[in-house]
Amino acid sequence: MKCKRFKKLISCVMTMTIMATMLTSPSDVLAAETNNIGTLKEAKTRVSVHDPSIVKDGNKYYVFGSHIEAAKSTDLKNWTKFTNSYTTPSNVLFGDLSKNLAGSFAWAGENDGDCLGGHSVWAPFVFKNENYVNSNGTKGAYMMYYCTSSTYKRSAIGYAVSQKIEGPYTYVDTIMYSGFTKKTAHDTNSVIDTKYTNTNIKKLINNGKLAGTSPNWFTSDGSYNTSNSPNAIDPALFYDTTGKLHMVYGSWSGGIFELDMDDTTGKAIYPGKEGTSLVGNTIDRYFGTKIAGGYTDSGEGPFVVYDNSTGYYYLYVTYAGLSATGGYNIRMFRSKNPDGPFVDAAGNNAALKSQIDNSSVGIKLMGNYKFSCLDVGYRSCGHNSSFIDSDNQMYLVYHTRFDNGTEDHEVRVHQMFKNEDGWPIEAPYEYNGDVISKNGYSMNEMSGTYEFINHGTSNSGASMLSTLSVNLKNNNTITGDVTGTWSSNNGSYYMKLIIGGVTYKGVFFKQNDESKSNSKVITFSAIGSNNQSIWGSKMETDNQTVKYEASRLQDNIPSSAKVDITLPKAGVYDTKISWTSSTPSVLDNKGKVNALDNDVDVTLIAKISKGKSVITKEFKVKVKGELMSLM
Repeated sequence: MKCKRFKKLISCVMTMTIMATMLTSPSDVLAAETNNIGTLKEAKTRVSVHDPSIVKDGNKYYVFGSHIEAAKSTDLKNWTKFTNSYTTPSNVLFGDLSKNLAGSFAWAGENDGDCLGGHSVWAPFVFKNENYVNSNGTKGAYMMYYCTSSTYKRSAIGYAVSQKIEGPYTYVDTIMYSGFTKKTAHDTNSVIDTKYTNTNIKKLINNGKLAGTSPNWFTSDGSYNTSNSPNAIDPALFYDTTGKLHMVYGSWSGGIFELDMDDTTGKAIYPGKEGTSLVGNTIDRYFGTKIAGGYTDSGEGPFVVYDNSTGYYYLYVTYAGLSATGGYNIRMFRSKNPDGPFVDAAGNNAALKSQIDNSSVGIKLMGNYKFSCLDVGYRSCGHNSSFIDSDNQMYLVYHTRFDNGTEDHEVRVHQMFKNEDGWPIEAPYEYNGDVISKNGYSMNEMSGTYEFINHGTSNSGASMLSTLSVNLKNNNTITGDVTGTWSSNNGSYYMKLIIGGVTYKGVFFKQNDESKSNSKVITFSAIGSNNQSIWGSKMETDNQTVKYEASRLQDNIPSSAKVDITLPKAGVYDTKISWTSSTPSVLDNKGKVNALDNDVDVTLIAKISKGKSVITKEFKVKVKGELMSLM
């Protein structure tokens, strides 16, 4: 819930799962192998669209996100924003925003509660519904489901329609409310009466759609029960194999829920009474079937994509807080049924039975990481969407923050491949048009030294993950910072590693890394039975090796010193290191400290070399003064 409060503060100061039959793949030119290795890459056009939900229309890809922002692309690499956020009355997507969405704002999201003085319209989902019946009787419309929010629990989900994907969209209805109370009450900085009769529940009861109110909605004092009931945000829709439309939604609080939908009207089909699904999940008469989370554990931004090749519905949920140090991270589950149970690689049900530390539940796709080819590391990658293109290539689309001390964020797109067990595996580097070799790779290509990252299962975002080094040897052993065995399937890209008794199954993939020059490297990514994802990026050249050693040194040279420090003369894989000091009388090039009375700032410069490749890196070290140490 604290992550959504952070989002509200941001908003106040300033897609449907794509079915394979709807999509066409990027152009053959973009998908072709890159042959200009070593030349500078063309800079990508980046956009900031929070909580991006992707949809394809014609020859364009669109991402719609929070704060009424959206962008489009023809190649999944370069994006152009075409929206103007909360501008009103000339809003690109909604025209007169306040007037158009008044039905949802009557409950939450405009000049109220946490968004006092502004708006909170989040996480829209857009798709083309050929079965929707318009007000004039014609069929077919682009539908946008969105949410408005005023507190961590009081929110609403509504929908609007348009005949053009870029809008403008016209409001139709608000179908889901949360944060309501049994009796009249008011939240801080709000004049809205939160009694449930001010939602659509009263009408649903009167029309016989609900069997009265549920005692599960309220605590003993009549307030909203956040352990059992969801925060009505982050809607995403998908069709099952029979053509029935479903919506998933929710955040923290009571968890993630699934509702059947009427695709001719866009309205929800409420269960009407409590129950248990055929697979054992709890059904609420209003909210629907609980499929993940609950009991106020973290989890939001649900998204479901069905893969015909495996017969699974894949559920993505993002855990933890969305700030750069909040630990935001994507989790993955799967089910043979659209309403679950969704389970992870360890067999855990995504729907919790009590409040627990949920860090071990769900396959964690990635944490805070940095390969040596990156100028800045990635943090809090989350709130994703996913789709399968017409060529059966799967993609993961999400926003990421950076390890640069800011809350700036941008959209990223990665390819995904299924491992032997049918789990989607995320490629380590962003999409750049590379195509995986269906026949696999040679032993010479696969073996060698790799940068290695284990994304673990922690929800903590305070620090960056360690980038280690491993060697996949020709005899199928793994040496280096971790040890074990590895193997590959002849004639395919499938691979397997056994580390610490845990089996990880994944793929090898030769792709462009994210350096400024075109540089194709062998990578691997794999998922373990322990819900951990591991990545490797082969160090093919001396230049990659010296960059890795420079990155490794960053974690080993202290920012302050009172006593002598170790300045290595050699690094990993035969790299050589020489040192110079800006103030050798205080801290010399051997690491010897000669403290003065007061603190002194010293710059150490490391020259790292291997063969003809040389890189320099500066380290700022504050040598503590003798007098300051006594104070």
